[in-house]
Amino acid sequence: MKLNHIIALSLLVGSSFAVAETIKGTNFQSPYCGCCKDWVKHMKDNGFELDVEYIQDMTAKKVDLGIRPQYASCHTAEIQGYTFEGHVPAEDIQRFIDSKPSRMIGLAVPGMPMGSPGMEYKDQKDPFEVVAFDENGSTMVWARHNQ
Repeated sequence: MKLNHIIALSLLVGSSFAVAETIKGTNFQSPYCGCCKDWVKHMKDNGFELDVEYIQDMTAKKVDLGIRPQYASCHTAEIQGYTFEGHVPAEDIQRFIDSKPSRMIGLAVPGMPMGSPGMEYKDQKDPFEVVAFDENGSTMVWARHNQ
């Protein structure tokens, strides 16, 4: 086998084992919330690595990160400079991070809809929307699930 074929083959084999870089962030949550832990597991299962910071009173953290009361849920994550509120599916977060929106500062799933990541219960799957929001409180629908 010629040397250039060996080099090309080794590059091809080596590149097929390349691993995507893990996306890291922090999830802020109550120490008593089970669904928050389930959401962090969902994120880990989808290639994210989140540190968990336990906070007794989440309100101040949510305000600091631009979460309006009407979009609040139980936990808030900071990932790559963006804010993610509640049970946002990992695929929506990945698409948001990949698109690097300039105006929007994050995504939210208001409340705690059954069937969203971390809120699984039997076969119950309530419809829910993921909204993108900016620092002025304007929103747009980013994704719809279980419609």
